Amino acid sequence: MSIQKELFGYLSDGRAVERYRLTNSSGMQAEIISYGASVNKLLVPDRNGKLGDVVLGYDSLESYEKGTKFFGAAIGRYANRIAGGSFSLNGKEYRLTQNEASGATLHGGTGFDRKVWHVVSSCEEEDRPSITFAYLSPDGEEGFPGDLEVKVTYTLIRGHSLRIDYWAKADRDTPINLTNHSYFNLTGDAACTVLGHRLQIAADAFTPTTPDGIPTGEVLPVTGTPMDFTTEKPVGQDIHSHYPQIAAARGYDHNYVLSPDREGGKVARVYDPDSGRILEVYTQEPGMQLYTANYLDGTDIGKGGVPLHAYCALCLETQHFPDSVHQPQFPSPFYRAGEVFRSTTEYRFSVDEGSK
Repeated sequence: MSIQKELFGYLSDGRAVERYRLTNSSGMQAEIISYGASVNKLLVPDRNGKLGDVVLGYDSLESYEKGTKFFGAAIGRYANRIAGGSFSLNGKEYRLTQNEASGATLHGGTGFDRKVWHVVSSCEEEDRPSITFAYLSPDGEEGFPGDLEVKVTYTLIRGHSLRIDYWAKADRDTPINLTNHSYFNLTGDAACTVLGHRLQIAADAFTPTTPDGIPTGEVLPVTGTPMDFTTEKPVGQDIHSHYPQIAAARGYDHNYVLSPDREGGKVARVYDPDSGRILEVYTQEPGMQLYTANYLDGTDIGKGGVPLHAYCALCLETQHFPDSVHQPQFPSPFYRAGEVFRSTTEYRFSVDEGSK
């Protein structure tokens, strides 16, 4: 069977949460739970063919319910931050749930990561097993207008690729910004940092933020700054820089303005010299948030009982720009009633040909 289903646990209100295990003909395996439509496990081989779990997560549903780090979750209605927890649309102001000390709304407030999604379709084809989760976000949920239908499809493509397709449609004008919040560690060991991972991003610019993580509205070049990943370099090379943007965030937590002429949609490459694993990210989204798990402090206990510390993983969240509801110069996140939101991101894994 390329898709297996099992009970993952029960929420505090008694609702059941299922775990779905997808396996393709190459032996790649993904486990996704219906709580948050979250990627719980992702097994890919190293250069010696040994499978390793390259994403952070928890062993128990209780930890997901209590956790605040969005491990592997589908994020919406609006990924990243909205300043002041409000926006105006069609002459009306909408007040949102404010879940940051600054008063901002992060990842939709009590967002899609906290919802139990329902499986609406699946395909057990050996080379391309897939599963589609759906959620209906009612008008006014977290303050957003309109009933919003959302679907997220996870597909394991022959070889070692995880493709995520997003689809959404509302019955009223509304902002939509969906992403996945997986934390990647290509060593397969969450006790290790990713500071030695080598990263390249197809972006000549980024959107700087205030100390609270809110975009200033500027678009600045990365050239000559520690923000520059146009040429591959270790993640940790400049992470302790005194450059104000990095110092304020304790590392990287920034939206990169992806090159519009990216080759084949490829926007990032991560390489772990120790395991030989390579991760390439493909998308047509205009931005990507690089987050280096700066605020993990060991209090979250990951799979296998491993305490999760700062820099033990990195996130590559493809997205519309944060706070674009307030920044008309950014790509617009607003969709009209009946207009369909579609987005695809592919996480493509391979290995180097280094010594074994």
